[in-house]
Parts: sequence; C-alpha cells; structure tokens
Amino acid sequence: MTVIENFIQEDRLIFKFPAQAMSSKYDNWSHYRNQFNSAFGGTKAVDMVYAAEDIAWLIEVKDYRVNSRTKAIDLADEVALKVRDTLAGLVSARLHANDADEKRVAEALLRKRHLRVVLHLENPRSLSRLQPNLIEPVTVLQKLKQLIRSVDPHPYVVNQDSIKPGMNWTVQG
Repeated sequence: MTVIENFIQEDRLIFKFPAQAMSSKYDNWSHYRNQFNSAFGGTKAVDMVYAAEDIAWLIEVKDYRVNSRTKAIDLADEVALKVRDTLAGLVSARLHANDADEKRVAEALLRKRHLRVVLHLENPRSLSRLQPNLIEPVTVLQKLKQLIRSVDPHPYVVNQDSIKPGMNWTVQG
C-alpha cells in the first residue's frame, strides 16, 4: 500500500499537496484499521497527516455543506480525541506497522520539531430548514485551543477560502 499521495480526497473535498510531499490519509492506514483501532476499547483518527519542512500536520476534515452535524459530542472535543489517538497511533505505527510506507511516514512525522493541528471546516453557504445550524469556527477554535494547548497552542480552523500561507496545500470541492 502506498501512503504518500499528492492528492487526497475526503468526501467532496480534494486536498492537493506539493509534488514531493509526504502526505497520507491516516484513517485508511492498515496499521490503524487492523492493528491499532481496537486498542483501548476503540480509538479515533484524524483524516490525514502531512509532513512538511519541520512541521507535522494533523488534519481533520468536516464538510457540513450537504449533511448537518448529528453527533452528540462537541466538535472540539471530537477533534481533540482524534488528535490524542492519532499521536498514539503514530507511535505505534513507527514501532509496529506491518506496512513499510506507513512506518516510514510515522517516523518522519514524529521526527518533526513542530506539531500543528488543523480542522478544515466547511459550513453551508446559506442556512435552510434542512441545515439550521451553522458551526461557528471561532467558538470551535477557542475550545480546541484549551483542549490541545499542550500539543499545539495555536491550532487552526479553516475552510477552502481561509487556508493560511504556511499551509502548503490547496483544497477544491
């Protein structure tokens, strides 16, 4: 299984990374699905990981343009759990993954000097009866900062139109 990709599709969104980037759809890793996911009574995972310069990026994607959020858990709490479990999963993959590519990506991510967390959040352009709730990015960001401050004191909540300059990827969809 090759885990290094230039394009990663998550629902209707396509993330494009630099040509030689080390990026991967983490929640599809065989190590996560077949070895680590059942640990501790079940684990969560961010959608993708990306290694760039001296930064390991953990990226969670939520696209509510078609379907509204139905989970009872708060979005910031959900992302924080996914970050925690992904970090543990990367350590496990570095040591025990059966797939050499997954092991190599985990090793590269864990060697980075900085860890950044991104919630890519797409809200509907306009509200309707079917989608009455808009998730307020600022509110999610404030809570996320509190929850993961020891991992990343400055996480991001972005959408297609607000990708930050330091993020070397683009999103379409």
